[in-house]
Amino acid sequence: MTGNSRKKGNGRGRGKQRTRFTDASFAQNIRQRLRSDDILNAGALRSTHYVFIFFAIIAAVFFLRLVFLQVIVAGEYSAQAEESRTINFEISARRGTIYDRNGEILATSVDATTIYCNPTEVTDAKWESEQIQRILEGNAEDYEKLLSKDSTSFVYVKRQADVDKAEELKSLELDGIYFISDSRREYPHGATGGQVIGVCDVDGNGISGLELQYDEILRGTPGKYSGERGVKGTPIPGGVHEDSPAIDGEDIMVSLDIRLQDTMEAALSKQVTTYDSEHGSSVVMDADTGEIYAICSYPYLDPTNLSESLIGSDNLLAVTQPIEPGSSFKSVSALTVRDADAMGVDDTIFAPRELHADEYVITDAKWRPDVIYSLRDIISKSSNVGISLATEKAGFENLYNMINTCKLSEKTGVDYPGEAQGSMPKFNEWAKITGYNISFGQGITVTPLQMTRFYGVLATGGTLVQPHFLLMKPQTGEWIQYDSEKVIDNDQAIEDVNEMLRGVVTDGTGKKANIDGFCTVGKTSTAEIAENGGYAEDRYNLAFVGFIDNSNSNLVCYVGVNDVIYEGNVAEGFKDIMTSAIEQYNIVPN
Repeated sequence: MTGNSRKKGNGRGRGKQRTRFTDASFAQNIRQRLRSDDILNAGALRSTHYVFIFFAIIAAVFFLRLVFLQVIVAGEYSAQAEESRTINFEISARRGTIYDRNGEILATSVDATTIYCNPTEVTDAKWESEQIQRILEGNAEDYEKLLSKDSTSFVYVKRQADVDKAEELKSLELDGIYFISDSRREYPHGATGGQVIGVCDVDGNGISGLELQYDEILRGTPGKYSGERGVKGTPIPGGVHEDSPAIDGEDIMVSLDIRLQDTMEAALSKQVTTYDSEHGSSVVMDADTGEIYAICSYPYLDPTNLSESLIGSDNLLAVTQPIEPGSSFKSVSALTVRDADAMGVDDTIFAPRELHADEYVITDAKWRPDVIYSLRDIISKSSNVGISLATEKAGFENLYNMINTCKLSEKTGVDYPGEAQGSMPKFNEWAKITGYNISFGQGITVTPLQMTRFYGVLATGGTLVQPHFLLMKPQTGEWIQYDSEKVIDNDQAIEDVNEMLRGVVTDGTGKKANIDGFCTVGKTSTAEIAENGGYAEDRYNLAFVGFIDNSNSNLVCYVGVNDVIYEGNVAEGFKDIMTSAIEQYNIVPN
């Protein structure tokens, strides 16, 4: 029993020890596992926290981006989106018509169609270009380049195309090709008067001539078109943002007579060709009113074919280019002499073959011996020496004052772009040679229009007018008023000068200007050309200016041909123009 007790006891003892060992190990293991789980749990918690933070940051970024897009730049992005599908036009206003004094249309606007393209909608640029070229002409390759542009949704294919051709093209329903109503400027008389009338650019703005001078009246106010288009270019219903119609411009009536203009241009061309020149000018002005009936400078401008017009043809030299007038200026000196009563018409003066002054020598155009000349002889024979001495006798200061009185060194104020001003030295700078030279038209410059206006003073008995083109505005019925001024009160002096100028035509250098049955008066000119501080050899500017005295008309006519290589006489051009005027306006002697 005792043994059994030990056995049992020993067995329990061993078992108890194992239990304590196992329990201790287990507890330790549990503690280790708990510590390990705490670490893992802590790590897991930290990882979850990081993920949460990461996604929170992403959500915040998206939220802020959404706020930025929806609130801050929403308007800008909306505008960009709208712009990408919006087409904008400026609709040209119908430009006012220009009429001549008889109601003939000189310039007018006609219906046209502007054709444009959205290259992003074009499916076959080469084929469509060939169809466009077939109808509109031009170069198919150029059209293809336009239709192939990928950097824009808008290009002009043809501006201001003919309506009929545009309709034919429209019937093909080409992808990406669109049409809008427009207008185009047309000039029914082509090159006749084109230089004076001027031209417009493709946007309908005047860029030369009367088109430029009266652009604000003629052009009106352009309209605006802005509309949205869908993917295929079709208008979005209700998508038009602005559609303001154009306001048409006003019409004007000008003083030109297109029939006389045509006669003048033909006569001037004939003189230019005769003297193998490249330039010339002509003017016809009513000395009573200042209305310019015709005016031109060679070469002429054809506004219907600008590519074939010569360089400089848009420049109306009769207004824009001052030149030394030469002997036609002797009428100013003769008026000075008579107004000062320094010499009568038949009073005489010794005129040597050569006149010496300030180390210079003055002679007449052709050699002659020493002679005795009357004032009448001086003018009819166009003597440089004679007019120099006669003017000196009247006093050079009186000549200076006469030039200023007749405003020969001032702009005329004509309503035309780019008028030039003549030039003359101040009187305190005059030497004796200056007075001599100016007395026969050297050392002073004037434009053909200024010279024409002076002869108008002689034609009207002393009244100076303002040359002009604009007569009235037909829509309002407004007639434009212009100033005139009586500048010479000495009627006898003017009558004497006109008598002497009549002698130039009957017995002197202007015989080719004579018109049977009429009292033609005027003066020729063969002016040397100033060049490099001196005068060119054997090159001249030829001119004749005059009018029909003692008649029911005071039209003054100037004809000039520039840079001629030999001396000549263009008085025949005056005769051609004024003969036509006599017939056209029923001019009769008083």
